[in-house]
Amino acid sequence: MRQGEVSGLELWGGVECTVARLGDSFRDQSIATGHRDRIEDLDRIAELGITCLRYPVLWETIAHDGPDAVDETRWSWHDARLARLRDLGIRVIATLCHHGSGPACTNLLDPGFADGLARHAQAVAQRYPWIELYTPVNEPLTTARFSALYGHWYPHVKDYGAFLSAAVNQCRATLLAMRAIRAVRSDARLVQTEDLGKTFATPRLAYQAEHENARRWLTFDLLCGRVDRQHPMWDFLTGWGNVPERDLALLGQGEGSPDIIGINHYLTSDRYLDHRLPWYPAQHHGGNGREAYADVEAVRVDLPERELGPAARLAEAWARYGIPLAITEVHHGCTRDEQLRWLDEVWRGALTARANGADVRAVTMWALLGAVDWNSLLTRSDGIYEPGAFDARAPVPRRTALGTAAASLATAGRFDHPVLDGPGWWRRPSRFYRPPLEASLARHQPSSARRLLITGATGTLGRAFARACAHRGLEHVLTGRGDLDAADPASVEAALRRHRPWAVVNTAGYVKVAQAAQEREWCMRDNARAAETLALACAAQKIPLVTFSSDLVFDGQLGRPYVETDRPNPRCVYGESKVLAERAVVASCRDALVVRTAAFFGPWDAYNFAFAALQALAAGDAFEASGDVVSPTYIPDLVHVVLDLLIDGACGTWHVSSGSALSWADFARQVAARAGFDAARVRERTATQGRRNTALASDRSLLMPPFESALERYLRDCELPWRGRQEFATAAE
Repeated sequence: MRQGEVSGLELWGGVECTVARLGDSFRDQSIATGHRDRIEDLDRIAELGITCLRYPVLWETIAHDGPDAVDETRWSWHDARLARLRDLGIRVIATLCHHGSGPACTNLLDPGFADGLARHAQAVAQRYPWIELYTPVNEPLTTARFSALYGHWYPHVKDYGAFLSAAVNQCRATLLAMRAIRAVRSDARLVQTEDLGKTFATPRLAYQAEHENARRWLTFDLLCGRVDRQHPMWDFLTGWGNVPERDLALLGQGEGSPDIIGINHYLTSDRYLDHRLPWYPAQHHGGNGREAYADVEAVRVDLPERELGPAARLAEAWARYGIPLAITEVHHGCTRDEQLRWLDEVWRGALTARANGADVRAVTMWALLGAVDWNSLLTRSDGIYEPGAFDARAPVPRRTALGTAAASLATAGRFDHPVLDGPGWWRRPSRFYRPPLEASLARHQPSSARRLLITGATGTLGRAFARACAHRGLEHVLTGRGDLDAADPASVEAALRRHRPWAVVNTAGYVKVAQAAQEREWCMRDNARAAETLALACAAQKIPLVTFSSDLVFDGQLGRPYVETDRPNPRCVYGESKVLAERAVVASCRDALVVRTAAFFGPWDAYNFAFAALQALAAGDAFEASGDVVSPTYIPDLVHVVLDLLIDGACGTWHVSSGSALSWADFARQVAARAGFDAARVRERTATQGRRNTALASDRSLLMPPFESALERYLRDCELPWRGRQEFATAAE
């Protein structure tokens, strides 16, 4: 964080543990991320230095079929893990219901929900009397919105009154649960979490924003006993929500007041309402029954920065309640640099609130082991994984740059990374749905920002990296041979002195595979010697290096896709040059990242196989392709994955591809079929030396989206041969 001193602010952690019911099925994030079968995750978390963890002891997982169906096997999983956390010296904040609706026999609108959760809470307290901190219900108001107002989760109701009833029912359950817990342990403390985003609006919609801003406090106002007949939500609760006054009277005593108010804050938390619908994407259009309006992220609108974000929300909560605070969830499902920037902003926001007198105890790094399909609020099963402090797609969860940041925050109260020199997307001019009129509002990256150096200015891959860096706000310089000849030590040294990069991405090299045998010396110079020269220079200056290799380091005779540990055995000069490059880089720069990939295709130029196939088919011609098996690799996905690996500090040899294995001919057929052409016009070329299979798999981690997704996006985004430029531009928008 570059404050230069230990802040006194604690770093807590949490594992995404939602068990959301959709119809008659339950989606368990502990299963989706693999944590259910890895008790060793807890040791990895402890190694970060985190000493307080939000952890599930969920009602649904112990009494899935109802309170009478509980048996010891359902407790045993929790017994082992909670005992391990205790041995590791990690305090537990026990979560009893996390975006769930309880066992199959109940739901958020069931009058028996609160009493049932209280019985579960008592059983937990009796079994684990050493646990002091509890969150009986995570985000009652938010869960009520998603379950009873928007209908995403069970019981899938879309009714404002049902939403209010569900919110009160969960708060009543929280009070009764804490009462039951304190009957066992009198000093137990309530850590109550809620998303506390604020709503902004155009003057025309000020009335709606006023209502939503009164409603956003409802969880804490109910638990603190503040909802009386003078409260702005009283008439809504007793009228529209038909909430019994006896429930409000019970909560009105203030017995449920939190000991710590936990604010779960996301970039989507603060909202903006605007009646000018054409200004915003259609997916944000909605309304309140009285008039239509767009409901968008406030960070995408030109509002004063001091009004948005975690520092502002913490200050409001402290002024309203005077109860100790914590940020209880920090997570951003985006690229690694943006994840780091968001963590940095939230941490600094908490420090600002502390400096201004608020009693902010901690910031919680959420989803330490990642999350699955939260981009669709769990309503779709697409397998979209968002890493956290660890990437759980690896056989053994791999620590990411977020994990490194967590370890630094937990021990020193600060962290640093070159990507923090640039602002997050939510502070860059490109964020606006409708850019402000005053150009002075745009914030530009400082000239002192540390930069990446990318070689290969004339190549497809080099230009793709430059494009991705610009999109991600990463300062960079793209060099050609005139600025940096990678095979010339003097040229390399001069370029490193001139640009002073924090890392080098080497995309330059000889790429004419079919001509390599006739141009062997040139191929060896630009691939093997250049890679070694760069590696030696980067190692001497301790600069991280990424360089690229190929599937053609293999002979294709193994009979299955190759993994990183398979022994190279090239059959062509080009493959031989890449093997020599790999060996030289690994020997010269132990921390270098060597990426093997294959069969590029992408939307930004015509120099790829998919474009050639489409061009021929669009012209009415047949298209001939090899039967050799490869792993088609979508360039945008490749560059984003490699940038994430670089930021994580990954090293060694990685296979980065879609994980698919299909012949060049089948590749062309799929392109043809998806684009609306007759796939029968693709012919497979007869092989003279037998079919080769150089497809790439990985025993480290499969990080790329599947080929089918890549192909769909390629056809959506590229300038296809049969489209005019104007038509393409319109489609791209």
